[in-house]
Amino acid sequence: MGRITARRPVTRVTIGGGESGTDAARRRPDALAVEEPLEIRVRGTSLAVTMRTPGHDVELAAGFLVSEGVISRGDQFRSAIHCGGPGTGPGSDGNTYNVLDVSLAPDVPPLDPDLARNFYTTSSCGLCGKASIDAVRTVSSYDIALDEAVVPAAVLAGFPDELRRQQDVFDKTGGLHAAALFDAATGEPLVVREDVGRHNAVDKVVGWAVLNDRLPLRGTVLQVSGRASFELVQKAVMAGIPILAAVSAPSSLAVELAEDSGLTLVGFLRGASMNIYTHPDRILLAG
Repeated sequence: MGRITARRPVTRVTIGGGESGTDAARRRPDALAVEEPLEIRVRGTSLAVTMRTPGHDVELAAGFLVSEGVISRGDQFRSAIHCGGPGTGPGSDGNTYNVLDVSLAPDVPPLDPDLARNFYTTSSCGLCGKASIDAVRTVSSYDIALDEAVVPAAVLAGFPDELRRQQDVFDKTGGLHAAALFDAATGEPLVVREDVGRHNAVDKVVGWAVLNDRLPLRGTVLQVSGRASFELVQKAVMAGIPILAAVSAPSSLAVELAEDSGLTLVGFLRGASMNIYTHPDRILLAG
């Protein structure tokens, strides 16, 4: 797993698990999900720092740029290179792989100075630091209300289990969120990504689409392992995804944005039951 996981010693306590029902403690190694900062630069200008699980960094940066409205097509993303980090000059230990500089196509306008964030986003918050509430509702290049994608409820119900089956790092650490993209017509998984931040996992999925020139993601379903927050709805809308499903609850603002944007939002997708909060016509029920 490389830098995706780290092993640390822990003291494992089992209450009543010793001789004659006494508490037992033993020292053992434990696998942890790695969390490190990634500074995203665009044309040499620092844009943001996010706490993430290393791996698929280029996808993360590409998806983040879509979420922020900087790019909306695959051909606008040219390349990206890890360029070191603080103290990586002469005599340092070398590249930290925690700074990524992105090159964009010449027709992409220069960054809006108001877009730059002068602090980091945590692994639990992907919208922290917006200059104003107005800036949160980024305008998408795609009108997902026109997307005619549909998915049978019985097929949708199987997505959480398929997502869970592909969470390799979660199996080792128990500490990662995940996001998966499914083809609504066939039910086939297209890509699965894990990260300590649920928003990063979604950005990696969207970034995969950028690097494979698949935007907008018409006819797809985004399945996430946790709750459906406003920021995840926002990211789905920006990528042109018409259906977002979560195993847990949505927030009120997430439902409001989904309704306004034409996105079908499903929550509490567990076993044979689900709650459809917006635009239920895309979910086909058995006759």
